[in-house]
Amino acid sequence: MRRSATSYWIGFSITLALLAVAPLVLPEFWRRFVTEILIWGLLAMSSDILIGYTGMISFGHSVFFGLGMYGAAAALLWAKPANLWLALFFGLAAAAAVAVFVAYFATRLRDIYFSITTLVFSQIFYVIIFTWTEVTGGENGLTFSRPALAIPGLFSVAFTTETLHWFVLAVVTISFLTIRRVTQSPFGMVLQAIRENEPRARAIGYAVERYKIVAVMLSGLFAGLAGILYAIQNKFAAPDFVFFLVSGEVVIFNVMGGIGTLVGPIAGAAFFLLLRESLSRYFTEYYLIPVGIIFTAMVIFMPQGLLGFARRRLNQ
Repeated sequence: MRRSATSYWIGFSITLALLAVAPLVLPEFWRRFVTEILIWGLLAMSSDILIGYTGMISFGHSVFFGLGMYGAAAALLWAKPANLWLALFFGLAAAAAVAVFVAYFATRLRDIYFSITTLVFSQIFYVIIFTWTEVTGGENGLTFSRPALAIPGLFSVAFTTETLHWFVLAVVTISFLTIRRVTQSPFGMVLQAIRENEPRARAIGYAVERYKIVAVMLSGLFAGLAGILYAIQNKFAAPDFVFFLVSGEVVIFNVMGGIGTLVGPIAGAAFFLLLRESLSRYFTEYYLIPVGIIFTAMVIFMPQGLLGFARRRLNQ
């Protein structure tokens, strides 16, 4: 166990160092691409709290991601000058408010009924955002200026491709360590007990609904954080990111990388995005066909995802 933990943290440190160096050696396009992978990885990791650790498949994660974007956009358009920390606060508040609303109703249901309910909520908010043109900009979305990275009284620097990457990397790393600590805590153990056998967990005396509500709220909060980072990187918020197809992609990230591992969803996001980017250059509008074939093959031959497959090969 000690040797395994040592290997884990050595691998974590090496990966973190490589990601920190990446913007110094990669071309402009790939710098932005790696930053985007980190953001989508954070969204996938937030979804893994529900899918992998609580056994609740959510097709509504796009609403938390999108509301985080719009909350940050509202703060950046309202505050003059634009303030990064205010954008973080408003984005997290918007995502948290929606997470409480969705959790209160959706966690009363189980299995496919929970999944369908989360999908319905994502579509409700999508329609609201798409049609409330005066506030959300409708189909055109909202555009804004990127705020500076500043601590009042200490320093203030404009975001460049490199500094934005390091900021995103720091946020994703802290988020990963936080979620990892939560999932390994007694609270996380209860979530896994609910995943394995919900009736038995309820019979033991755990307030299952309360644990589910907290899990959805925690998951939604980190999904909103991913939305804020994405909005800051691209300087816009659009209703397309609230659409349920985004939630479907997040589930694909989890399946490809390895459900219930935290690292797996990030690896799955990287693999899927790199695969889509490379295939779209050769197959143009037909790139989804080979992507679909590869995904189907992975589900059949690598049901535990990339991380599970790697673990199995290393243990041989």
